[in-house]
Amino acid sequence: MNHDVDYDRDNDREDPLSPEKLKGILEKSLDRENELMRTYLITAERIKDNDDLKNKLQNFSEGNAKRSQQLHDFLMGIE
Repeated sequence: MNHDVDYDRDNDREDPLSPEKLKGILEKSLDRENELMRTYLITAERIKDNDDLKNKLQNFSEGNAKRSQQLHDFLMGIE
């Protein structure tokens, strides 16, 4: 069968990821997690009249910090 005309022949999402591609995806994810963490934390610090929302945003920030650390550790292991 000739796969040169397959619609997904050019690195489709179903194709296996190379280590370099995986590393790139995880690095982008780490950047996003860090940006979200900063955004939640800065926003929480600026809230003065809603303790419930401030607490939730701080919790979101802590969750992002944990995911960021896990991604960082994983990336260090595949380098």
